[in-house]
Order: sequence, then C-alpha cells, then structure tokens
Amino acid sequence: MEKRDVDVAIIGAGSAGMVAYQRVRKATDRVVMIEASQYGTTCARVGCMPSKLLIAAAESAHQMATASVFGIKAGEVTVDGQAVMARIRQERDQFVDGVIRSVEKLPDSHRVLGHARFADPHRLMIDTDHDADLEINADRIIIATGSRPVVPKMLEEARDRLIVNDDVFEWQTLPDSVAVFGPGVIGLELGQALSRLGIRVRMFGVGGSVGPIQDPKIRDYALKTFNNEFPLDPDSDVKHVARTDDGVAITYRDSERGQVTETFDYLLAATGRQPNVDGLDIQNADIDLNDNGVPRFDAYTLRCGDSHIFIAGDANDAKPLLHEAADEGRIAGDNAAAYPDVRAGNRRPALAIVFTDPQIASVGMTLQQVDEACQGYFAIGEVSFEDQGRSRIMAKNRGLLRVYARQGTGLFLGAELFGPAAEHMAHLLAWSLQRRLTVPEMLEMPFYHPVVEEGLRTALKQLNRNLSIGHEPAEGCMECGPGV
Repeated sequence: MEKRDVDVAIIGAGSAGMVAYQRVRKATDRVVMIEASQYGTTCARVGCMPSKLLIAAAESAHQMATASVFGIKAGEVTVDGQAVMARIRQERDQFVDGVIRSVEKLPDSHRVLGHARFADPHRLMIDTDHDADLEINADRIIIATGSRPVVPKMLEEARDRLIVNDDVFEWQTLPDSVAVFGPGVIGLELGQALSRLGIRVRMFGVGGSVGPIQDPKIRDYALKTFNNEFPLDPDSDVKHVARTDDGVAITYRDSERGQVTETFDYLLAATGRQPNVDGLDIQNADIDLNDNGVPRFDAYTLRCGDSHIFIAGDANDAKPLLHEAADEGRIAGDNAAAYPDVRAGNRRPALAIVFTDPQIASVGMTLQQVDEACQGYFAIGEVSFEDQGRSRIMAKNRGLLRVYARQGTGLFLGAELFGPAAEHMAHLLAWSLQRRLTVPEMLEMPFYHPVVEEGLRTALKQLNRNLSIGHEPAEGCMECGPGV
C-alpha cells in the first residue's frame, strides 16, 4: 500500500473543496484533494446551471404563450422536448468540462480519485481503482464532501419511475406528467419549469412550507400565485404510492373531491438533501457529531471542536448555497493552512434566491429572527407589485415585498420578497445590510424611473414612516400611478 504524508488533505473536489485547495496551496505544496466519484461540481452537473437552463427554456415558452397580453399573437406554441433536453445537456456539459479542465491542470500529486475513510484523526484510507490502495497521513483535514438527495421510504414505491433532480437532466425528451414531492427550492424551480413546458404537474408538500419563505403573509401570497399555474398542496395527505402499468399512481385526499387517485409518468422527489459524511467512517475522526451524524463545528472558523479538522460547504448541512460553499472553502482553507493559528472568517449576510416566476428572495434576518432579536421593537414596510409601474408595463405585476428594521436606530435588518426582479433587489438589500445602513440612509440612494426597484423604495418609505426615527423622503414621480 502506498503511503503519503501531507500538510493538508481535502476530501471533496466540489465548490468548497476547490476554493479550499486554492487557499491552502498559497501556504504549502504538501496538499492533496481527494474526490470519491467524478470531477465537476454539484452546481455544474445537477444544480444551479442545468436547472437554470431548464428554467430559461420554460420562460421562453411562457413568454410566447402569454404574448397576447401585449397584442402579439404568434400562433400555437409547440415545445420540442428532445430539442429542449438536448440543449440543456449540451450547455451543461460545457459547464462541467470547464470545471474538469480546471482540476486536471492541478499537479498529479495534488489530486486523487478514490473514496476516503478515516482510520484515525490524521490517517485517511483511500479506496482507488488502482491495484494498490493509498494511505494518507495529514496534519490537517478539510471535509468538503457535499450532499446528495434524500428520498422518504414511501416514495420508493414508485420504483423505476422515481427520480431526483439529478435524473431530470438526463432525460432525452420531456414526459407528459410529473408528480413533484417537496415544494422547496428545487421542487418549485423544476416543477414550475416543467409545467410551463406543457407537462401536467401536481406538487405535494408536508408542513405547509412554500420554498424558503418564512414571512406568513408572503407565503400565503406565493401559494395562491403558484396554484394559478399548477396544483400545489403544501400540507398534503398522501395515502399511497404505487408503480402501475401506466406509471405512478398516487392516492391522496383532496379538500373538495375527497380521496383521489391520479397517475403520473414520473415521481420527482425534491424532498431535501443530506450531507455526504456517512461514508467517511467519521466515528474514527475523534470529533463530536450531532444527532444526524454531522460534525459539530464553529460557523465562523469551520473548525470541528478544538481539532485539526474543518468542514465546509454542503457537508456541514448549514447553508447549502454555492456562494456560501465558496466562502466556507476560503475560511476552512485559510485556517487549515495557518493551523494552529485559527481565526474567524468574514461571513456575509444571509442571501438566498429562488428562480421561480415571480422570484423568491430573502436577505438577512427572517421575520421571526427579527422579532426575537428586537423583542418586538421593530417595524415593517411592504409593497405590492400589483400596482407598481414598471411591473405593470412588463405584465409582471405580481408579488409582495416586506422589509424589516429596528426601532430607535432605524437599522435595516432583513427582507423577504416574492416578485419580479427579486434577484436584483435582493443584492441591493444584501449590500445595504453588509454596510449596516439605516433605512434613511438607504433612501438617500438613487432610484431611476421607471424601474422595478422603485417598488423597493416604496416599501422602504413605508418602513421609514413606521420607525420612530428619520424623516419623510421626497416623493418620486407620482404621475405613473401608485407604487412608483
């Protein structure tokens, strides 16, 4: 068996692992990055990029189908499922190839393809495809193994018609119908896209959640909006799932029709993800684990207890977002390189975006977190996009924005948004939060006319009026109706 000594071993070559490698290599050349299966990040292969390719196709079909609102009639819209999926795979493969090329440029001694297991806190056993396996003794270790879909046992009754999001992008064409379980980020994005591409979709949830939305008022608005496109029950009562000759038969209770059985071509399980730490023999690492078997760690240093082991990205089950994985890879890499000089890293304000239509976004604290932090001493401002000028022009006037700030100081604390251009407004709000701006200071910033962001200004103006500080900012253009 080959044996190798390194300063830092990184388990996982995804977004967090690759960033960690780049940071570590600045300090030492005695580094190795170990990948269990294949190079190419979750984002590029089955996450951000292919899902946005599917959404882009759906948006194009939807725009053509709804163009009559502008007086434009282009005839019947036909979706070529084979062409849609061919473009998705082609573009997806280019993104993946770019990642693979980056990894393959690394020195051969810095990358290993094989499954890593802890033999003890410093020793990793690597199962490779070669004749002899590898033993790596590392002074410090970074766990960046990512996550994978988790499927409830009940849904396994769909057998060969059970799919997860990874499988969607391997379709050669589009099916006629799909039942989506889980109205979270993945379920909502893929479910709405499939619906807009002409597929019959029904979505089932548990517990009443709609995506990541925490503000009850916005959640109710979003639920009603999605139900205008496809049936979505966020707290469904599913009785039975069975594979039949015709597909997947799902028996559920409907509030109006009673018990109903409906058959779909596929059952898409978008029911969450779990960290890939269960195959690491993590019990041999001599670190504390939570009830789910995930290492306990410090959110600012990514260090597991007082050990030499760090954990970053989806593997720590904290914030499964690419930009968070990159930040965590940087923090974990810097600390592993400088160990034992471990320092708190810069954590940016919470920022999350869901690419549905309307889009969903959250920034900073949730409404509940604001209430707890301020002990009720806060204010809310809101705006509906139904009467917002630019949104009406584009026929995208659906949505609601709520912004939160602390009484007394007027400090902006967070926001939730369901509406047009949410991805852009969320960035403005996140930047304001990171700069620790007060609401009056945010209102001093320029707002062009006519843009959707004027709706954000309307919400901030209401918030400012509800605060016990500040002044009433100058009114904007009032000739275009309310909400500008």
